[in-house]
Formats: sequence, structure tokens, C-alpha cells
Amino acid sequence: MYTWVQPGHPSEFATPRRFGLEVFYCQPGLKGAHEKGGVEGEVGRFRRNHLVPVPETPTLAELNARIDEWDAADDQRRIGARPRTVGEYFAVEQPLLKPLPDEPFETGRWSSPRVDRYGQVSVRTNRYSVPVRLIGQQVRVLLHASEVVIYDGRTEVARHERLVAKGGVRLELGHYLEAPLRKPGALPGATALDQARAAGRFTPVHDAWWEAVRKAHGDAEGTRTLIEVLLLHRHTTHEHVVAGIAAALQVGALTAHAVALEARKAADADHPPAHSSGRTIQSPHR
Repeated sequence: MYTWVQPGHPSEFATPRRFGLEVFYCQPGLKGAHEKGGVEGEVGRFRRNHLVPVPETPTLAELNARIDEWDAADDQRRIGARPRTVGEYFAVEQPLLKPLPDEPFETGRWSSPRVDRYGQVSVRTNRYSVPVRLIGQQVRVLLHASEVVIYDGRTEVARHERLVAKGGVRLELGHYLEAPLRKPGALPGATALDQARAAGRFTPVHDAWWEAVRKAHGDAEGTRTLIEVLLLHRHTTHEHVVAGIAAALQVGALTAHAVALEARKAADADHPPAHSSGRTIQSPHR
């Protein structure tokens, strides 16, 4: 069933054509009453079994992942006394269906705002940060139901959880690190730092290491060293950087180089290189 659009509107045939569907009308009245009831009945069954009561999840993405798991598990269900499972019946039917297009259908909405002097773009009354190097430039924004993705040309430069209320601001601390590197006094009161703390990305381990390095080298130099550590998050996972900070703090190694070394050790411990007879396996192309 499709939402009616004005004849001649560009979206009139977008959905059927995009997914290779052939549109036809159901038979009217009682004669065609059975044609849609089975589909709606199955949707109701799924809702009652998995979405009542309404599940609580921190993000829409996690809820969608859980729904995918329930849907996959449903392949093992048998309807009544039928000899085959839902998945087995679908395996028989699938070869008769038309394939989906190779190119995915983008459901987000594009816009092209300009980055303001604060390193932010305005999207639907809310503001989102981008790297400060893009101040004054025009970027491309893809607005989804649950997230906002920002591109510089074809390169993704920022991804934020979408704000629901109006007039909100979502800042990523990593987007602003170059500025306090020149003016370290701006970091302690930065809104981006407060949001990073609230989101758990700037942890108590970060704070403990920052306090120790400021005592050792002074506020300005200590904050610059902290920023060098925070820059590690751009190419190293959050967990490994935090592990590196904790290990460096434990032995009193108050340099960004020491944190980077310990973070690399933590990463190697999680993903050890393959070995054979005590030797590292090398690529035959090298």
C-alpha cells in the first residue's frame, strides 16, 4: 500500500520503481478481503510477541539490531502443524522473487549548510560540530531519523546522534583540539569537554592523568600534553587509549608518547599477530 501523491510528482513512482515492484489493485469488497489480512496478522503477532511491553533501549540503532535478531530467530518457527519452518518455506519461495537493486536506497535528507565561526552547522534548528579546519566552508549533511552524518565532499568528517528537541547543540571534543592546543586555557571550561564527560568519552582516568601532568609540568604545558593524548582517539580505539592512559599513570609516565606506546600494547594484546612455529606469518607479496 502506497501513500497517495499528486499525479506527475517526481516521487509518484519512486518507491515501486526503486524496489522493482509491480503495483496492482486488490479485489474490492469481501471477494478480496483475504488478500492483505495475512500480512497484517503477522505484523500484529510480531508486535505482540516482541514489542509488548515496549522494550527499553538506549538508542534506536540497538533496538533495530534486536528486531533483526528476533526476525532471524523467527525463521525457525512453525506455523500450526505445517511440516516446514518459516525459513524453509521462504527458501522455496525466494528464487521466484525479483532481486533487490544493487544500489541501496538512501532514506536520509540532504542539505548543504555552511560551517559557522564556532565550527558548527545548523540542521533543523539544532547545531552540530565539525572539525574547526572547515570553518567558513560549505559541507554536505545527511539527516537520518537517529543520526546526522556530515561530509566534506565525499569524506565523512563527523557523525552525531540526532538531537530531538529544538535549539540543542551536539559537540565532539575531538573537533576542537587544534584550537586549545594553541590556547590551552580554553579547554577546562569548554562546552565540548563537559559533553564529553557526560557521555563517558572523557573518563575519570583522563581527569586523573590530566591532574598529574599539570602538577608535573604546569597548567599550560600539561593541558597541551593532554590534548596530544586526546588526538590519539582519532586513530586508536577509545578503550585502548584509556588503557594506555591508565598504564602510563600507574608508572608515572606523563608524556603523550608513553600513552601512545601503552595504547599500542593494549591493542596488540586484544589482536595478537598470527604466529607459526614462533615466527610471524608474512604476506607472500611482501
